[in-house]
Amino acid sequence: MNMLFKLLLALAFFSAFLYSQQPPQENPLVKQIIPEISADSIKAAVTKLVSFGTRHTLSDTTSPTRGIGAARRWLKSEFERYAKTSEGRMFVEFHETIVEPSRRVPYPVNVVNIVATLRPGDASSPSAKRMILVSGHYDSRASDAMDSTSDAPGANDDGSGTAVVLELARVMSRYQFDATIVCICFAGEEQGLLGATAYAEMAKQRGWNIEAVFNNDIVGNTRGGSGKVESAYVRIFSEAYSQLDTGSVFQQRNSQGLENDGASRTLARYVNETARQYLPTFEAKMIYRRDRFLRGGDQTPFHQRGFAAIRLSEVNEHYAHQHQDVREEGGNRFGDLPDYMDFPYCANVARVNASGIASLALAPAPPSGVGIVTSGLAYDTQLRWSTNTEPDLAGYYVRYRQTTSPAWEHTVFTNDTTITLPVSKDDVIVAVQAVDKDGNASLPVVPKPVR
Repeated sequence: MNMLFKLLLALAFFSAFLYSQQPPQENPLVKQIIPEISADSIKAAVTKLVSFGTRHTLSDTTSPTRGIGAARRWLKSEFERYAKTSEGRMFVEFHETIVEPSRRVPYPVNVVNIVATLRPGDASSPSAKRMILVSGHYDSRASDAMDSTSDAPGANDDGSGTAVVLELARVMSRYQFDATIVCICFAGEEQGLLGATAYAEMAKQRGWNIEAVFNNDIVGNTRGGSGKVESAYVRIFSEAYSQLDTGSVFQQRNSQGLENDGASRTLARYVNETARQYLPTFEAKMIYRRDRFLRGGDQTPFHQRGFAAIRLSEVNEHYAHQHQDVREEGGNRFGDLPDYMDFPYCANVARVNASGIASLALAPAPPSGVGIVTSGLAYDTQLRWSTNTEPDLAGYYVRYRQTTSPAWEHTVFTNDTTITLPVSKDDVIVAVQAVDKDGNASLPVVPKPVR
């Protein structure tokens, strides 16, 4: 009896020890960043962007006050102002591409993206080459997609997304992260995703480790054309298969029931979770679709090249306030003006971005070599993976859910690199995340079959 008591005491002590080693559920640094995001700051940025009259990709590039040239110079100056608070970690540049004539480009045009790169505190760390992108497009258009001279204020489409990117740069430039954060304002979206395509192709050719792309496009309005108001959530669009998912890759994902566990949907699920964790009164709702029905955005060129990429977009669009000449007809007002925006809502969308981006940029790299053992028939699920090298690593979260569930349902923490779950691999989707001592978790990695 005495021996049994000692055994139970030892087991209790061991369980308490394991529990004490588990990381916290929330990171105080992420919680500190979120309330610093300001609706007033976002409103000021949108108002300034509208003041340029038009930001059409083919508009004036030399005027100091009107056209896309004036807009991009102002955006660069704002990023440079924020960079001064970064202790040398943020640098700002133009990314320029000469685009050849096409359906919406009548002559060769220089498409200019504005890029603010926030390097990690330790530029030599293994995570320094991991990149998280947050984007919006700063070009605008009127009713005629080729009209480069009429006013095209573009307050919500996509002054809202551009202002979110600026605000994130303003706030996050003051902090140090493990991974590199890239804040980028794309041009040429309305003419065919030109700036985003050029940047995504460059990233692919250079072999950059872009872990996630957060694209914000039309994120500042809550009252739709039907009169319905929705301010409690933002939509996250994510695509299942990309152009790279062909042949044996497609067959393997399909045969294992992983249609909803590609890179972009995994990222959407992650952002849905971090929003629930840090913004309990505002939801990031997943939509299993590339974009709004038969439409597109700057996340698409990245997804097509194999990068995890999502689009955040408001719930209720108002089509009289998108792609419209500023005018009044039949008692109705048309045009994309700041008057129709909800800036506190837009700030909440920025906070959704911040919770996901900061969590990822502070987290360890996703674990490598994750495998699900298939060497024999079994009633349970055995996993193994390689050890992460980060010095602040706490361990790993093993996640699983029913195959029909959109969100992870169960989490097991372990310090080891192998685990056997008491559930059948026939019935669940499983994944592994690396997590540090502050509770920052990587993107989940779905295992591949191993013997």
